[in-house]
Amino acid sequence: MGNAARGGAPKWRRGLSAVAEPYRMVLEKLLRALEKRLGERLVSVVVYGSVARGEAGRDSDLDILIVAEGLPKRRFERQDIFMEVESEVEPLLARLEEEGYHVELSPILKTPEEARRVTPLYLDMVEDAIIIYDRRGFFEEILERLRRRLEELGAERVRLGKLWYWRLKRDYKFGEVIEL
Repeated sequence: MGNAARGGAPKWRRGLSAVAEPYRMVLEKLLRALEKRLGERLVSVVVYGSVARGEAGRDSDLDILIVAEGLPKRRFERQDIFMEVESEVEPLLARLEEEGYHVELSPILKTPEEARRVTPLYLDMVEDAIIIYDRRGFFEEILERLRRRLEELGAERVRLGKLWYWRLKRDYKFGEVIEL
């Protein structure tokens, strides 16, 4: 059972120092490129998935949530922005490939308005995320609000070997809607 269910301190972490190498190097370079490309529009950069959990292998994706103001509405236009940023990281990714690491960047880009809408993805972020950039605590506040809501519901993350699922409410009744 995770801390989100028991009212403990948040388990998400902050800062690049919480990320293992070689992923830290990639994220340092990526963060610099994001700051250069987006400037003041960059709001938050959050790592999640196996890298954040400390379970990454040599071929793990690097899952990243990027929150920025003024993103285009169309997904392909957002991907174009990320491809510009990724091009600055490609030489490092190529070098890591030669060293036996196949690092694939897997970004999700959201505006602050979109990021405020809680999605199932955020459930695991409450437990595992590493926030590497967060202007004015924007995303940390979202995770803290979700953590408190999960606590109110008595939610728990149940682990089955390497997999897990969330039991959002112990006394759930079929058809009941649970709002996060």
